[in-house]
Amino acid sequence: MSYFNFMPFRTPFIAILLLLGVFCFGQKKQEQEFRIDKKELPNGVMALLSNYLENAKRLRYYKERDGEKSSYEVKFKKDKLHYSIEFDEKGALEDVELLIKQTDIPNEAFDNMTTYLQSNHKKYRIKKIQRQYVNTGDAAQTLKEAFQNGILPKLKYELIIATKDENGYGEFELTFDANGEHLLTRKAVNTKYDHVLFQ
Repeated sequence: MSYFNFMPFRTPFIAILLLLGVFCFGQKKQEQEFRIDKKELPNGVMALLSNYLENAKRLRYYKERDGEKSSYEVKFKKDKLHYSIEFDEKGALEDVELLIKQTDIPNEAFDNMTTYLQSNHKKYRIKKIQRQYVNTGDAAQTLKEAFQNGILPKLKYELIIATKDENGYGEFELTFDANGEHLLTRKAVNTKYDHVLFQ
């Protein structure tokens, strides 16, 4: 087949390749977070949190973009604990995350997490652990449970890990249920200095 005979098929072929490329890259979400003023938060956010912000320190407001989704976060430290409270674009509570340590997770649940991590990563280091209280419809109740810092059957854990394998260094965000059973893994943006964790 000559070059000119191939031309009618070339344009659709290239179009298909471009569409496939857009689809594949669209599956890789990357979070971008930037500081905003309190006045830029959706209506109702501060009113909902007012009872919980007394004596709060390091109070900061953020807007986050994850792919096509936008959300808002209010972060602060209270009673030596670090909180991150996320809202959707309209100001509805999505979840409350609390920075914790490994010792704050029940032994059986953490053993399940460790089993999963060891089975799926040759070498890893846990960089961050958060307890997550997801709002299932009652924002006031979700906030109450989160600030009571209780271990409930419906809570989740979010781990950020750095890994090393034959392909190099990576960073992942993993979600587990209250029993330590794996729910979701997302590839995160690599940090420049992950190699330091494994020296």
